[in-house]
Amino acid sequence: MERAKLTTLLGVAVLLLVLGCTPQNNNEWENLFNGKDLEGWTPKITGYPAGENYGETFRVEDGLLTVSYDKYYRFDNRFGHLFYEKPFSNYVLRVEYRFIGEQVEGGAAWATRNSGVMFHSQAPETMGEQQDFPISLEAQFLGGLSDGNPRPTGSLCTPGTHVDIDGVQITDHCITSTAKTYDGDQWITMDIVARANGEIAHVVEGDTVMKYSNPVMGIGMVSNLKDNIMEDGKPLNGGYFALQSESHPVQFRKVMIKQLKD
Repeated sequence: MERAKLTTLLGVAVLLLVLGCTPQNNNEWENLFNGKDLEGWTPKITGYPAGENYGETFRVEDGLLTVSYDKYYRFDNRFGHLFYEKPFSNYVLRVEYRFIGEQVEGGAAWATRNSGVMFHSQAPETMGEQQDFPISLEAQFLGGLSDGNPRPTGSLCTPGTHVDIDGVQITDHCITSTAKTYDGDQWITMDIVARANGEIAHVVEGDTVMKYSNPVMGIGMVSNLKDNIMEDGKPLNGGYFALQSESHPVQFRKVMIKQLKD
């Protein structure tokens, strides 16, 4: 087994023991991406109804789930999310990603080599047509700019949500992880360990880089919500997954889930 893969598996196994949870079956990974097409996935792009894949933003190329902007003239705040069809609670989600190419014209500077996976999310059909981000937690994918400055991946962003860290509710939109910076177009493995009791951790290449708990809905950082969707203070113990498009091309070769016992 490759050293990096073994390190990642050991890191997740140790974290599961620390959190007091065990997988239903050590080999029971379910592939959410079939490597052929977008079966089971629904795009939701700002300005368009759920199901409309503007500019073929989300596509499969050479067996990789690819976020591309080659049919865009400008980005124009068309933030996109590709939702898996079923919600989950109490799981490990594994995503292998890499950044490629150049950012599309009109993307914000902060969105360069920036993407993520949303989880504990509202369903795509409950989003307003002009809504920019789903109410969710985001495990951020951030690539280095090869300039020597730190740009750690695996941070937490909280559109329409709040979490507790060390027993204190945090309302900041993004909380920086302890991960290192990954430059270039290398593949990165990130695991999200999310328990039904509200304990959550981000694991990057086998290292736990972020831990928090008690996610709840919270007003802020989401615009153009439908009426009666935001329930301020409502606990979130599960929801949908969505892969993000924020103006920089990115590819995914694995999206897998392992459900956990209580």
